[in-house]
Order: sequence, then C-alpha cells, then structure tokens
Amino acid sequence: MVIKEIKREDVLETLKAVIDPEIGLNIVDLGLVYDVQISDEVILITMTLTTPGCPMHGSIVNWVERIISMSFPNKIVDVQLVWEPRWTPEKMSEEAKKFLGI
Repeated sequence: MVIKEIKREDVLETLKAVIDPEIGLNIVDLGLVYDVQISDEVILITMTLTTPGCPMHGSIVNWVERIISMSFPNKIVDVQLVWEPRWTPEKMSEEAKKFLGI
C-alpha cells in the first residue's frame, strides 16, 4: 500500500471546510491559520481566533482537530492556539476582504 505524502496545501485545503460561524467564512481565508507543520507522526496547526474572548473558541478548535483527524487518520493532530501575533483584518485573503466589503 502506497501512502501519499501529506503536503501543507492538503491540510490548508481541508481546513477550508471549517467555517467561523459568526463571520461565515473559512478559517484559512480569514487568516486564522498561522502555520502548518507536518512530521512523520504529527500535523501541528498553529492558529488564532479573531478575539481572545471568542465564544466559539472550543468549537472551532474541536472542528479543526476532528476534520484533520478524519482526513489524515494516520497522523496525530496538535492544534496550538496562540494570541501573538494578534489577528487583524489584514491577515484575510483578498477573497475574504471582498466578501466582507473591506
């Protein structure tokens, strides 16, 4: 059995299925995913939220863990939630800015 190498782009594309319910956009286009590192055993995702007091904090992190675990079942998923650097609207993709009228 040949195991396909997982690329950063594969993980980011998968994470686009995680939608911030308050804003209605995916976490990748919102600029909430800061880094993705892939090792032999672990997919490490470093991300933030729009505000430290985000009421969806637990749900969004849980959705990230679940979708990555389901998509890449041979890997351990480690989601690191960070607050530095702070998220700003400048981190959003051009498509997200256009969608929100920014």
